[in-house]
Amino acid sequence: MASTKSAPERLTIPARHASAAFVKKGKKVRVINTHGTQVVDCWAFNAANTAEYMSMEHCRVAFERYRPKRGDTMVTNLRRPILKIMEDTADGAHDTLLAACDRYRYEQLGCKTYHRNCTDNLWEAMIGAGYKITETPSPFNLWQNTPVEPDGTIKPNPPGYKKGDNILMRAEMDLVICLSACPQDITAINGNKPRNAHFEIV
Repeated sequence: MASTKSAPERLTIPARHASAAFVKKGKKVRVINTHGTQVVDCWAFNAANTAEYMSMEHCRVAFERYRPKRGDTMVTNLRRPILKIMEDTADGAHDTLLAACDRYRYEQLGCKTYHRNCTDNLWEAMIGAGYKITETPSPFNLWQNTPVEPDGTIKPNPPGYKKGDNILMRAEMDLVICLSACPQDITAINGNKPRNAHFEIV
């Protein structure tokens, strides 16, 4: 007998913008690097109390590395589990060190007019989804190719991933996930061309 189970809805993260969605505990989020060149800034907040959020500083202590691997559990600023990495086709090649881009970063890069940025994207998407936040946590920068070099420097390397690369994470509490298709088009992080990405809740 043929299965009647339908495929999960694929939601768009528009280029240079963000999307936010509620995820119930136990459900999974698959984030997809549709074109293979797009960095996606990822945040997760406790749905009942957005003052509790996925914290890169606490995550690095929890898994004792600056990059998580499949099986690692991301934790909050209260050191509680929030997202567990179930699958990852990029094998942990993500960034936990760099802050989200903001208008000040683009001013330093020479922009004379407003440039879209992940910080504003976060606030827009969370407000649009009906949630209030009070700060911009450091994001989990999916597919951001900025490893720590042997001499200790961090360089904005061009993307090094393939079309369709994806990461599957399980919600360890009721949470709100926010995903920003980074607008960076001055450095090479997105190959100088921001593009859309997608996600699914399964």
